[in-house]
Amino acid sequence: MLKGLGGAIAAALAFLAAGAAWAADLPQIRAAVLKIGTVNWELTTIKENGLDAKHGFDLVVEPYADNGATRVAVEGGVADMFVSDWIWVARQRAAGRDFVAIPYSRAVGGLVVAGDSPARSLPDLAGGKIGIAGGPLDKSWLILRAYAQSEYGMDLAAQTEQVYGAPPLIFKAGLSGETDGAINFWHFLAKMKAAGMRELVSVTDAAAALGLDPDTPLLSYVLKDSFVAENPGLARAMYAASREAKAILAENDAAWDAIRPIMNAASDAEFERLRDDFRAGIPAPGNVDPAAAARFLALMADLGGADLVGQATTLPGGTFLNVE
Repeated sequence: MLKGLGGAIAAALAFLAAGAAWAADLPQIRAAVLKIGTVNWELTTIKENGLDAKHGFDLVVEPYADNGATRVAVEGGVADMFVSDWIWVARQRAAGRDFVAIPYSRAVGGLVVAGDSPARSLPDLAGGKIGIAGGPLDKSWLILRAYAQSEYGMDLAAQTEQVYGAPPLIFKAGLSGETDGAINFWHFLAKMKAAGMRELVSVTDAAAALGLDPDTPLLSYVLKDSFVAENPGLARAMYAASREAKAILAENDAAWDAIRPIMNAASDAEFERLRDDFRAGIPAPGNVDPAAAARFLALMADLGGADLVGQATTLPGGTFLNVE
């Protein structure tokens, strides 16, 4: 019996060793991520559920201190993928650089005010102060400026005072009442709403009113064309794993227990708002509509000029990976 047991253990160990060797042989995708970035929620879900191995690759998550460093890591070849908006990808392609976007999220911001603010529409903020994360070329700010002009004939930049700052500073200024309204990154807005602030206008609604497609995902996984070409099928495998992770997070509340420790949620209210707003930002599956993206890019070029889009006045071919 002992001999049989020893044989079974040996067989099990051999199986595990074979599995480890198989995993080691899988091609890698090295993802450069902001250490505290929300993309880690999806990537952790991929790893926790073995979705990378299921689709034939090994996802290696490499944390960096800031977003600029993630971009430099991919540009320098020490990582394969990072997250950025596809406007940046279009700008790079127009300049002859070989980056390509895979749809990731359509989570965008909005403008929030204090819960007891008398403001009910953008004209009510005339003469007030708006805090803006991301600077004067922030895409949410540009869309809201275009919306204010189209809907109310209001020059939002001229009729308000803008205060620019890092997302945590805009978060604190909005909650303390130092600003009359705030535009922030989506996860900071989620926390602001959880703390009692309310959304005056969403970028999604403003975009729709401008004739844009609010379902066009702005955020993307970004890779180099050369990496995609050298690793046939790997980028689409990443997209497939991403879609499965999104489905898990969209449908299974229990799946959030595994990522709650990295969500930096200070309360149950923050956690639930972050979860719900993440789910709201999940784009429909499939390829990005190039016509819809072209309309969005044209607006960004009109409002932000070359400082924002560089030479990309029209959508460069190949900006988006064909995921189907």
